[in-house]
Amino acid sequence: MALTADGLWYDALGPSDAPAVLFSSGLGGSAAFWMPQAELLAKRYRVVLYDHRGTARSVRTLTEPHSVAAMGEDIRIVMDAAKVKAAHIVGHAAGALAAFALALKAPKRVASVVAVNAWSRMDPHTARCFEARIELLKKSGRRAYVRAQPIFLYPATWISENTARLDHEEVHHLKSFPSVDVVLERISALAAFDIDAKLPKITAPVLVSASADDMLVPVTCSRRLAERLPNATLDVMDWGGHAMSVTDPERFNSALLKFLGRVSGG
Repeated sequence: MALTADGLWYDALGPSDAPAVLFSSGLGGSAAFWMPQAELLAKRYRVVLYDHRGTARSVRTLTEPHSVAAMGEDIRIVMDAAKVKAAHIVGHAAGALAAFALALKAPKRVASVVAVNAWSRMDPHTARCFEARIELLKKSGRRAYVRAQPIFLYPATWISENTARLDHEEVHHLKSFPSVDVVLERISALAAFDIDAKLPKITAPVLVSASADDMLVPVTCSRRLAERLPNATLDVMDWGGHAMSVTDPERFNSALLKFLGRVSGG
């Protein structure tokens, strides 16, 4: 049954006594991003899903001042509400950054991290992409922003083959789109995030998961994470784009299950 904790919508699936796996989405913030993984993992894990503050079904305002550290605190709030002492956190981009922030602040709460197309500090290319998206949102509005979003998330061939699906999802995204101020504050928080010098302090096992053709976050960001994190494993998919957990869930899920099986004993 879906519940709320401090305004955060969350849900828990699977056996209550199994190792906990918490999924944290990227900039969009919606737990629905993880549906290709959640039902599969719920067969053997306690799966916790939540919508980021300011997005989807959660409260539509942000903590002030907003930061990635605040996003990490929201993970802890959800874990407390779901009665989870420690979780394997699977985070996509912003969600992975939040997991890193929590791992630095409360390492005992983080059993492991799966960091999907993430970074320790924003790459100039990523910053350029966000600058373009900000201008699009400010000057052309929400529909133009949502319409362009797949360009940053998916490979061109996948977009071409799934245009009807994307058109359908666009209607839903527009209905639930956060306020412009919320989107801008969340992007600003990501731009300010920089833990590059602190990476050696994150000792939890980390699967650094990346796609070589991600056009939003260069794969070199993931390679840097894998080099500097003391207990990291790098897995690079040849194809799939920024949201390769959606475009190639079979390949992504295989690596995810293998890693979780190793670090959880499951």
